[in-house]
Amino acid sequence: MAKQKSVFFCKECGAESAKWLGQCPACKAWDSMVEEPVAPKSKNTKVQASGYSGLNKAVPEKLSQVETHTDTRIVTGIEEFDRVLGGGIVDSSLVLVGGDPGIGKSTLLLQVCRILVGMKLDVLYISGEESVRQIKMRADRLGRFDGELELLSENCLDNIEEIVIEKRPKIVVVDSIQTMFREDIAASAGSVSQVRETTGALLRLAKGYGVTIFIVGHVTKEGVVAGPRVLEHMVDTVLYFEGDNSSDYRVLRAVKNRFGSTNEVGVFEMRGDGLREVRNPSEYMLQGTPVGEPGSVITATIEGTRPIMLEIQALCCQTALNIPRRTAVGIDYNRVNLLLAVLEKKLGLKLSFCDAYVNVAGGMKVNEPALDLPIVMALLSSYSNKPLPEKTVCFGEVGLTGEVRGVSQAEQRVAEAKQLGYETVILPKVNAKSVSGSGLKIVGVGHVSELMRSF
Repeated sequence: MAKQKSVFFCKECGAESAKWLGQCPACKAWDSMVEEPVAPKSKNTKVQASGYSGLNKAVPEKLSQVETHTDTRIVTGIEEFDRVLGGGIVDSSLVLVGGDPGIGKSTLLLQVCRILVGMKLDVLYISGEESVRQIKMRADRLGRFDGELELLSENCLDNIEEIVIEKRPKIVVVDSIQTMFREDIAASAGSVSQVRETTGALLRLAKGYGVTIFIVGHVTKEGVVAGPRVLEHMVDTVLYFEGDNSSDYRVLRAVKNRFGSTNEVGVFEMRGDGLREVRNPSEYMLQGTPVGEPGSVITATIEGTRPIMLEIQALCCQTALNIPRRTAVGIDYNRVNLLLAVLEKKLGLKLSFCDAYVNVAGGMKVNEPALDLPIVMALLSSYSNKPLPEKTVCFGEVGLTGEVRGVSQAEQRVAEAKQLGYETVILPKVNAKSVSGSGLKIVGVGHVSELMRSF
């Protein structure tokens, strides 16, 4: 009996190698090569479609002759979901929805299926993790389904291909990609070979038969979808469903979108009967904000096209260690260390003798330069044990020399602060002129040394 051939795959990028390597030559990741058997050449010719089959070769078309239609998107009515997708579900697209186990990915997609079947669309929900009875129990919590949703409990992708080609549904949900396998591949389900081959087959189904497919994928402890990173390159859209299990809020974020912006986020609240949209995230995030407490600062950040108000908390206390402790939750740890160094150098604060803790209240994860100024103000407030005046919002970027630099979309940030009843805005001096007619008290700051006047 001939020995089965095997190759080494990179878990990060999917690159192949005939032998094990400590570092992937393609993506330079260390210790990412895993050995798996070689997948035989597929003889499956079920997907016979233009561009994906040798029988029907694709023919080049002129750009001016290609017709587009306004009805190529399906609007579900869940505004937070449609916004992240770029305005609705694109026909014949392949969408990956990733997130921690139990975060609500299946619940979200089941709610979307509930709306789509109510629109008289053919929807097939395929689960490799649950039986049809378990799916039915979860669907009963969401409420009444006005249409008929077809359920299938199956792991073998060959059987799934036959059913999809036979029934030709408009929407297909595959939950999850780590449980699917092809019989002609000797590797176990969830391996690099299986994930890559099954995703490729689903891609051919979506493009060849005009089926929109949603793939559910679990994430690793590093926060990325389990399996090779080539999976994210193959699909049209990658959505991450984020949140803290101890909190009710969930954030849907697009990290790749061929049909829309990757800056949009959708905010949901997890309830007993499913997910509820949060139309005003600012008001939701500021619930329980303390009044008159040192170290608490309200800021306005931009997520996509809309501003969201957040609370930045900081705590400075004398350290009992030789090396002070630094902790950052929800923001870049290195950025916090940089701002601490700026304060110590430019203002002469003895922060090297203090432990410093910075947190974005509510569990949000934000990476925006406009959070520099509120972090600095929160640290100053906690260090001096003096609260910031009530009804005050601040935002701005801080440079290494202590200068406060301008940020984008200052008008939208100030308008959101005014809508929520705030009266004073501390912002970069270069942005002060553009918002002078807002009706609020505008305080322009050019250097961090000017912040001491606010306390």
